[in-house]
Amino acid sequence: MSLLATAKEKNVKLTIYITTIAVCGLVMVLNQKWIPHPDTFPNLIYKLPMVNAFLNGSCTILLLFSLWAIKKRNIELHKKLNITAFIFSSVFLLCYVTAHYFIPDTKYGDVDHDGIMSAAESASVRGIKPIYLVILLTHIFLAVLVLPMILLSFYYGLTDQREKHKKLTRFSYPVWLYVTITGVVVYIMIAPYYNY
Repeated sequence: MSLLATAKEKNVKLTIYITTIAVCGLVMVLNQKWIPHPDTFPNLIYKLPMVNAFLNGSCTILLLFSLWAIKKRNIELHKKLNITAFIFSSVFLLCYVTAHYFIPDTKYGDVDHDGIMSAAESASVRGIKPIYLVILLTHIFLAVLVLPMILLSFYYGLTDQREKHKKLTRFSYPVWLYVTITGVVVYIMIAPYYNY
């Protein structure tokens, strides 16, 4: 690799790491209670968690077809599917940040829409909550971990550095797939407790 290519790759990696830190910082700041949130906003905002679940589910399907395409050595289809999944994930991130800015956090099991929760329902919530938390925490941790890997995988793929791309995607692909699947699972588990 030439000195120019090495310097370019270092700059790309630095940009990826700065982007990852900025995204994580933004999400962390939005989860703070001291951030002022508007009192009124369009009802469409309440649909964003469902939109995010749809985007995550769509990414799961795209990633599975992408794996199928590369196993069939259809590089063009593989590239198109991954770029589409990347776009969907980017839209997801925008919707996620927007939703977290407007909508207060929902805690698992905290809202009972009837006003009455039976002892059996309460026990069920307590029994499932640890499972929910494991899924949620692994989803969040791995989403943070995989972001720079996805960006770097795309860089290697788009610059035709196939060996580096293949080596990195052995790790980034299953983690990205897990994050998209668990994004849908988290939504399904928390949706009954939304208080809007």
